Amino acid sequence: MILELIILFTISFIAATISGAAGFGGALILLPALTSIVGIKAAVPILTLGQIFGNASRVWFGRYELKWKPIFYFISLAIPLSIIGSYFFTQINANTIKFLIGMFLILLVVYRRSNMKKNNFSDKTMLIGGALTGFLSGLAGSAGPLGAAFFLSLNLAPTAYIASEAFTALTIHLFKTIVYNKFLTIGLTELLYGMFIGIAMILGSWTGKKIIEKLNPNTFILIVEILLIISGLFLILAVI
Repeated sequence: MILELIILFTISFIAATISGAAGFGGALILLPALTSIVGIKAAVPILTLGQIFGNASRVWFGRYELKWKPIFYFISLAIPLSIIGSYFFTQINANTIKFLIGMFLILLVVYRRSNMKKNNFSDKTMLIGGALTGFLSGLAGSAGPLGAAFFLSLNLAPTAYIASEAFTALTIHLFKTIVYNKFLTIGLTELLYGMFIGIAMILGSWTGKKIIEKLNPNTFILIVEILLIISGLFLILAVI
């Protein structure tokens, strides 16, 4: 039991460090480990709590660099469309959606690389980003790092990108959790596990922030783009 907790804490810390440095990827790492220890039924609500801690800590650590205009544009459509998308959840093959998200992530990076000097993404582009992310999140259960891809396209400073994307993820996640009463499945055991990994995720988010503060902005963007391509390939290969 103690060994499992140590392993879980370590993996949670690593997952949060990656999310804190790239803006996404933590859940992809943490869910398999969490499932193997507590089972899938308990893993989902525990991961829900852990993500709240992780996103909230990234927002706090970058609170002075939050970009409110793109955040507002993003969540203004993301929240209502996440609800609309959920009504079609059982009618559309989630694998198809995830395949399309994977393709979009890869194509977006290719577009950025081929238009680096004339990239005209703006704050208002976030209306489209929020609409797509919210709708597909409700439709397929998750939109992966789609929201992060749109925030990256604004060419923000690393800390501003991480914190602003985390704020939208936290807002949407909390809103959906309240609306669909997901916390009804969380008992004392899940709550304690969630708080336990939450501590690790706060520490990981802080570590991730320290890492990006030392990275050259161009190096940071390149690393995130590589991770977006890997995430896109993962989503595609997972459904083939």
